[in-house]
Amino acid sequence: MNRNGLIELSGLAVQPEWIDYNGHMNVAYYLLAFDKITDSLWDFMGIGIDYVKRTNRSTFTLENHMTFVREVKLGDPLKFTFQLLDHDRKKFHFFGRMYHATQDYVSSTMEWMTLHVDLNARRGTEMDGRTYARFAEVKRVHAQLPRPSEVGRTIGMTQKRAG
Repeated sequence: MNRNGLIELSGLAVQPEWIDYNGHMNVAYYLLAFDKITDSLWDFMGIGIDYVKRTNRSTFTLENHMTFVREVKLGDPLKFTFQLLDHDRKKFHFFGRMYHATQDYVSSTMEWMTLHVDLNARRGTEMDGRTYARFAEVKRVHAQLPRPSEVGRTIGMTQKRAG
């Protein structure tokens, strides 16, 4: 965790195939970047590939919401921070920010809900006690953090008043 208590991960940079005709990272690749770094997040949380191989349990994303704050371009290094907002025995709610790693500005945010899944049954299942305890430990630390203002945002146009 970083000095603010958030989980901080890095190691990705904007790839040539992620660039669109506007000369910046295409919208689809923001989700790909979050998805790629989530493998490291899951390792940190104890539910990465080793966990999947050992237990035949994994995660499925149920819902997400992404915002695009500022563009990143070819070769820009990326870093991410994550905050566990809530969890129970089957689901967890995370919020993440993608930053330009050297200029330290927020490029994008993502909020998502994930389901813990038994891969044999292809259905949600409860985490074991050790995994649940790991989530509870992180949530205890993250509960001290301010709730990100972007959490729970909806899409809509602000109507101007007549007159």
